[in-house]
Order: sequence, then C-alpha cells, then structure tokens
Amino acid sequence: MKRKLLLKLLLLLFVFGCQTAEAQIFKKKKKDTEKEANTSSKDKIQPYDKVITKDAVSDEGLFTSHLVEENYFFEIPDSLFNKEMLMVSRISKTASGIGFGGGKINTQVLRWEKKDKKVLLRVVSHDVVAADSLPVHEAVINSNFEPVLYAFDIKAFKKDSLNPSTVIEVNDIFIKDTKPFGMPERYRKQYKVSRLDEGRGYIESIKSYPLNVEVRHVKTYLASEAPSNESLGSISVEINNSMVLLPEKPMKRRYFDERVGWFARGQVDYGLDAQESKTIKFLDRWRLEVKDEDLEKYKNGELVEPKKQIIYYVDRATPKKWVPFIKQGIEDWQTAFEAAGFKNAIIAKEPPTKEEDPEWSPEDVRYSVVRYLASPIPNANGPHVSDPRSGEILESDINWYHNVMTLLRNWYFVQTAAINPAARGVSFDDDIMGRLIRFVSSHEVGHTLGLPHNMGSSVAYPVDSLRSKTFTEKNGTAPSIMDYARFNYIAQPGDDGVALMPDIGVYDKYAIQWGYKPILNTTAEEEKSTLDQWIMAHSGDPLYRFGHQQVGDIVDPSSQTEDLGDDAMKAGAYGIANLKRIVPKLIEWTAEDGKNYEDLNKLYGQVFSQFNRYMGHVSNNIGGVYENHKTYDQEGAVYTAVPKAHQQKAMAFLNEQLFKTPLWMLDQNILERTEYSGYLEQMRSMQVRTLNNVLSLGKMARLIEFETSNPKEAYSLIQMMSEIRKGIWSELRNGVAIDTYRRNLQKAHVDRLEYLLTADNQTKASDFGGYRKSTVVNTSQSDIRTIARAELNILNRDIKNARNRVSDMMTKYHLIDVSERINLILEPK
Repeated sequence: MKRKLLLKLLLLLFVFGCQTAEAQIFKKKKKDTEKEANTSSKDKIQPYDKVITKDAVSDEGLFTSHLVEENYFFEIPDSLFNKEMLMVSRISKTASGIGFGGGKINTQVLRWEKKDKKVLLRVVSHDVVAADSLPVHEAVINSNFEPVLYAFDIKAFKKDSLNPSTVIEVNDIFIKDTKPFGMPERYRKQYKVSRLDEGRGYIESIKSYPLNVEVRHVKTYLASEAPSNESLGSISVEINNSMVLLPEKPMKRRYFDERVGWFARGQVDYGLDAQESKTIKFLDRWRLEVKDEDLEKYKNGELVEPKKQIIYYVDRATPKKWVPFIKQGIEDWQTAFEAAGFKNAIIAKEPPTKEEDPEWSPEDVRYSVVRYLASPIPNANGPHVSDPRSGEILESDINWYHNVMTLLRNWYFVQTAAINPAARGVSFDDDIMGRLIRFVSSHEVGHTLGLPHNMGSSVAYPVDSLRSKTFTEKNGTAPSIMDYARFNYIAQPGDDGVALMPDIGVYDKYAIQWGYKPILNTTAEEEKSTLDQWIMAHSGDPLYRFGHQQVGDIVDPSSQTEDLGDDAMKAGAYGIANLKRIVPKLIEWTAEDGKNYEDLNKLYGQVFSQFNRYMGHVSNNIGGVYENHKTYDQEGAVYTAVPKAHQQKAMAFLNEQLFKTPLWMLDQNILERTEYSGYLEQMRSMQVRTLNNVLSLGKMARLIEFETSNPKEAYSLIQMMSEIRKGIWSELRNGVAIDTYRRNLQKAHVDRLEYLLTADNQTKASDFGGYRKSTVVNTSQSDIRTIARAELNILNRDIKNARNRVSDMMTKYHLIDVSERINLILEPK
C-alpha cells in the first residue's frame, strides 16, 4: 500500500513538473515574441505623439529640435528636403595645446533627402560645375556623385496640411565618430589618436533658430600623444556644428583679380569655352544692393542706403568701457563704403538685453557679433561664413580675446615709448587703450568684409614722410589698415604731432569700392571690363598696390609684416635709435612699489623681439624679388630682382647692427633683476637666426639666378658670401682678441657652411593659395656647395695666417678649434 502511494506521488510530481516546464517554455516564448514585437515596432514608423511625447523639450526654428529623455530628434519640414545647407564645424572648447576655441575645422554643403523609410544626409560639392543648359552638365553630374554621409531611420511623420514634417533621431551622428562632425584628420595624426571613446561623449545642446541649427557635443578621443593631461591618454573637445540654410537665390558673383587683395573661392567650370578645365575664382562679400526706389539716385551719383545693412552687435560680455571703441572701429568702414556708393552700409549696435529679447542669441546666424572671450590668448580674429555658390557672406563673428590688450600694450610700448609719454608704463589710460582697441576692431572688421592682409601697403610711404606731422595726419602710417603696419617706430624725439598708427586708408577705400560698388544691369562676366578699368586707373601707383602675406621664405621684401616705409635699412636705423632710448629707461617706466620684475622682463623681451623684426626686414632684401601683379595690358615685369646696391646696403647694415655685437641691448641693471643666466645664449640665437636666414637655400639660389641672367647688375653669391665672412671674421685682419659673443657667432657661421655642404634638395612646397613661395634647389648640383667649400678653405687659410698674430689665449684656442673643425668638414674621417 505504501509502495503504491509513493508511486502515485512520484507520478503526480512528474506530471506537474512537465506542466510547469511547459508553462515556463511557453512564457519564455511569449516574452521573446513580445520583445521581438517591441523591437519591430520600435524600428517601424510610429505615430508622432508616440515619439515626440508630451514630456518632450522642444525648440522651434529651421528644424524643430526635441529632447525626449536622453534622445534628440530633428523634426525636418518637408519643404526643406533637397535644399542646400552649409555646415560649419568649429572647436568651441578645447584642451590646452590645441589651438583656441572658435577655430574653424570643417566646412561642407549638405542636403537632406527623403528616400523610402530613410532620411539621407548627403555631401554636396560645388568645386566642379557646368551650367545645366550645357551637354557637359550631365558628365559633371555623373563624375560628381553626392556621397551619403549618414542614413537615418524615419521615426514619425507630422501630418500637418500646411507644413508636414519628418522626425529622425540624431544622437548617433553626433556621439559616434562621424568624421566631418568631429576632430579633423590633422589633429588625429598629430596627437596619434587611435579611436573615439563613445562612452565619454555626449550632446551638450541643440538650439534652433530661423535660419540655422546649432549643435554642441563633447567628444573624447584616445590619443597616445595628447598635448595636455598626458596621464589620461585622451583628448576631450567640444565641437560646434552650425547648419545654415543657403539663400534660395544665390547672389551675383564678382570675379577675383589678384591685383586687388580679396578672400575668394574657386570652382572648376567645365562649361567655359576653353580647351582645358579652368578654375574661376569669385569674391567673398556681403550682399549689398541698391533699393529699387533709390536706383535713380544711385545712377546720379548720390549715396544710398543698401537694401540690407551690415550690422555688427557687440557682445553683452564686453566690458562697458570698451564698447564705444569697438563700435567706432566697426563704423570707421563707413567712409570706405561711401566710395562704393553706399551710406550707413555698416552699423554697430549693442544687442537687446535679456529682458528686452530673451530669444536673442549670438549663435543665431541672422546676427553678426563681436564676441568677447575671457581667454589668455593675446589675439583677435575675424572669420566669416560664406555661400560656396556665390561667395555671399552670410554672417561673421569676430572673436575678441581679452588678452589682445596685452599684445597692444607690448607693441605700442616698444614701438612708440621713445617719443610718446602716453606709452611709458605697464598699463595705459583708458582713452589710449580704447584707441588701440578701435584700431584692432577696424582691422578685424576688414577681414570680415572680405579683405585679407595687404602686406605690400606700407612700402608706399617714404620713410622720412613718417616723421612728418602734416603727412601722417592726412595719410596715417600706411595706405591700408589691413597691413601689419602697427605703430610708428620711425618717428624720432622732436617729431611732434606725428600720427602713430594707420586708419582706413586710400587702398581700403579703393578695395571696398572695387569689390562692392554695384554695376547695374550686367552679368558677372560682363562686369569684368569695368572692374579692369578701375584697376588700370591706378596702375603703377604704389598706394593702390596689393602685396600678399608671405610665410616661410620671404621672397618679396616689399611685402613684409610689421614693417614701415620704403627702405628697411633707413627705417630699421630709426627704430634701433628709439630702442636705444627705451632700454635705459625700462626700469623707471615699469617701476611700482611692492611689485616684482615680471613686467620689466616682458618688456625687455619686447625690445629683443622688435630688434629681430628689423633684422628680418633687412635680411629679406638679400636674394629678394619684388612682385607686382600685372596683366597683358600693363607694361613691365611682374617679378624684379632687388637692385644690387640695395642688397649690398642690407648686408652692410647687418654687419654693422647685428653681427658686430649690439652690446647696448645687454643692460646689466636689467639683467641682474630678471635673469640668473642666459643672455649669452639669447644674443647668440638672435644673431644666428638672421645669419641662417641670409644663408638659406632659397636666397642663395636666387642670387645665382640673378647673376646668371644679368651678371653686370647682379649682387653675386660670391660677393655676398665674401662680405658676410669679412664682417663676421673682421678680427682676423687686425689680430685683436675675439670676445665670447663673436666666438659664438663665428662657430655658427662655420656650422652653417657645413650644413650647406650636406643640405638636402629643396623641393616645391604647397603655396597655400599664394601665401608661401619656395625656390626649388638641387643643392648637390648647384654652385651653393661649391662656393660654401671655397669659403671654408678661404676661412681656414685666413685663420692660420692670423693664429700666430694674436696674443689672447682664448682667441688662440678658438682659432685652433675652428681650424680643426673646418679640416674635419673638408676631410671627414
């Protein structure tokens, strides 16, 4: 009986267990089915209110942006599909060592396109074009297929009869490593970035405005050579992506001419009647148009207001005392626009308060803003955003860094304190600093109007004219405020009332007139003849000359930064005379009870920097070539070698002012307060910098070319090398002791000659749109090595002849050492 009962219990347990297991299996299958159903429904297009819930935080604008929990959505009006938008990416906040916030890193044209259940974001290129009426247009389209940057699943539709829209989720494109939206490739290579760490990334904000959408997101990259916080092995940056709707109707272009300085963009136009692919360039400029009701006034020569003014707002964060000066700097350009036929074309305003307009924002593309940034960076810059189809400037934000005032203080002090009591001190009165701020404001606004630096401007004025009160009051210190013609370092004590800085000049008015004056009832092509006539009216006049900014090898000495006047040697001599007046007064002019000598040290360093500038201005005349852009209807050469006498004068200046040690710079009263050691090295490096510049491959190769083409008129490389040797080694002729400074310089000269015997060939470098010039040099097959070897032999002979005539023991050791060095160079073991 007991056995039967036990069997029944076991049977019941087995049946129950099977039922339970079956129930669990069924339950699991049901769960999986529900999960699959949920996943499936998530991927499906859902009703609008299921995606954009009542808890959504929304911001209406070009696109309406929504934040639902942690997910961001774009609601794109269907009317904006297939419209072109310009995306500008900037690093808004950065780790120390990676430039500075506000720097542009990428610009692309985008098009949103709806296809089936997807929204595609495509990249549009305007680099290659042809008119759609031409047969070649189809070939251009076929060879310029628009790549898909990203494909989004459509989450919902808003079925509004007036303005239907489409909803997509956008988290991934900003959080994942979408290259055009993130750190540029140059930084990835420089800092050895391996990958993006998505776990340390997030979207900071998405804001919508009527014509643009602004997205800020933080990305963290793993990097083996991070510029700061190396122990973290990573770099975090905040990136701002602006998407700006481009105008429905592109502005009429104005074609570029290299004889007038202008920021421009290019396209390869296959629709031109030419037997080669040809690049056309057109200006970046604001859309300034005459109102219909003012056309007759304009035709009669009356000044008229444009349909839409250029308006700059001064950031609310700007200290109130500087606001009037920044505004003045903006409106200084009104005189230039009057030359183009417009009055009140450019206006400065203060933005509304938060109470007056809580929606006003400097990120709204409708507003151009001088943005005040609390940063230690001593700089200001004026970038702009323009339509790649036409060059129309859509907006511009001038970045104004607080420490630009330090930069201005340093320049103004070292360049004018010798004659200007207002500049003598470590801080200036507000009216002086305000005037300097106005000067920088005008310069940066010029960039936002389309004007690049015109480094060839200041050479138009004779040096001695810059000592004249009458001349400088009328003309400023340069014909263009777009030159780096800082402050008047040429004026000497007694030159009372002389102007100390440039204003909007004759070139600026001419350039604005050339770029902005409307030419009515013409196409862009038909305007060219009129534009050429305007240039030809001033042909050969240095006041109207544009000189390109140069980086690297300075080929054209008449187009340099920080220089003044038409003769670098005469200007430099005046400048040095003023530095000699400043140095003995530095302690007095920086003194303040209870303060250490930090300011004294900084301003003493400015003396060395300014002296270096003079040496650069002079040394670049050696092997120099003047560049004056011309067309076939103008006479004369575009490129002309600097005259022989001028080059010789430059070499004599360097021998006298630099290679003969400028001991006046080494003030022991200052050194004993600022440095425990280092002045010997400071002097050596300053001299060697210019020595190596003179003995650079490009300059030497150009001297050889000058002599080859015109041997009677050229300053030959042999002559230049002989004069530099005689200047640096002048002690060999009279047997006097050679001091420590000269011994250092002489060794550097031998080192440079050794370098010339082994230097690699110099190849053609990228010109960066005309900014960099480079001379190709095959060093092993040019005369450079031949002459360098000859110089070493001559020098060795002169040293051996002089060795027995000197009595100073250190000089004797030095000459023995140098002779041994030369022997090893000429006959290496």
